[in-house]
Amino acid sequence: MMGVWQVLLVGMAAFCAGAMNSVAGGGTFFSFPALLAVGVPPVTANASNSVALWPASLSGAWAYRKELARYKKYLVPMGVASFIGGVGGGLLLLSTKDATFSRLIPWLLLFATVLFAFSGKISVWLRGRNAQKPGTSMSSLAGQVVVSVYGGFFGAGMGILMLASLAMAGHDDVHEINAIKNLLSAIIYSVTVCTFVVAGAVDWPYTVIMLATATLGGYWGASVARKIPALWLRRFIITVGFGLTLFYFYKTA
Repeated sequence: MMGVWQVLLVGMAAFCAGAMNSVAGGGTFFSFPALLAVGVPPVTANASNSVALWPASLSGAWAYRKELARYKKYLVPMGVASFIGGVGGGLLLLSTKDATFSRLIPWLLLFATVLFAFSGKISVWLRGRNAQKPGTSMSSLAGQVVVSVYGGFFGAGMGILMLASLAMAGHDDVHEINAIKNLLSAIIYSVTVCTFVVAGAVDWPYTVIMLATATLGGYWGASVARKIPALWLRRFIITVGFGLTLFYFYKTA
């Protein structure tokens, strides 16, 4: 039986998670612990969290529809890569112990955050000063598959990894990176949602509450992010990345 405090805690956590995911990723840091706090078992909490945050990615992508319109041809192969990686991540989850992967999470987040922080300089060094408009090279598709495998398996920090991957692929507008990230994240979430729903591993009462508040948070976060100067947003993303890294190092210590 859900009490008022459980509803408020889960609802507010999901709103913050949706907003965080639309801006910089890391929303699972809010929503997953909230589900555990109200007594939802870990596996069910992970499944319910994935289902609840799925529409938030869609609403976040919709808020960035103007930026996405110029990348229609680019998004098709990247979407396919996201789908394939998401399926691979889900299968990997079924054959790997959570404890094994959890020890890798802080190192992956640290790598992704540092990569994003210096992505501009590294991109110029790799592609030359006369870089062309970003396209679907084999390296960018491979990078998206790797990120999608991670997202399909666990998901926490997936946004940070994808931001780094897209920046390394040549995107230098942080708002366009956010737009593409939100849409591709929605594709990855779709794969995991289908898996968990079919498996019957979702706590629907809490998930319904989170679906509503996370979707509102996703749209609100994306709308606000578009009004923030790109430099400030980049600094915020880097701060979130290092914050998540420290948190997971503490959890696995």
